[in-house]
Amino acid sequence: GRAEAASGPVDPNKPQAKSLGYVLDATKVDPKANPNFKPGQMCANCLQVPKGKEGGAEVPCNIFAQRPVSAKGWCKVWVKRP
Repeated sequence: GRAEAASGPVDPNKPQAKSLGYVLDATKVDPKANPNFKPGQMCANCLQVPKGKEGGAEVPCNIFAQRPVSAKGWCKVWVKRP
C-alpha cells in the first residue's frame, strides 16, 4: 500500500531512486553514467543527511523524506558537507 512506500529503507529499484542513480554501495557507481562522481563521496558525508544523524549503517536522507539510505550509498544529488 501507500504507507509502505513512504517508510523503511529506500529501495534502489524504485522510480525515484533509479532516477537519482541511487546505489547501496558507492564503490559500484558507474563513472561513465555519473561523470560528477568522485571516489569517497557517499551518503554518510552528504549534506542531505541531517546534522548529527551521520553515524550508523543507514542514515536518513532529506531527498527521500528522511527515509534511511545506506551510509555507503550514493546518488546524483550528493552534496559535500561544508
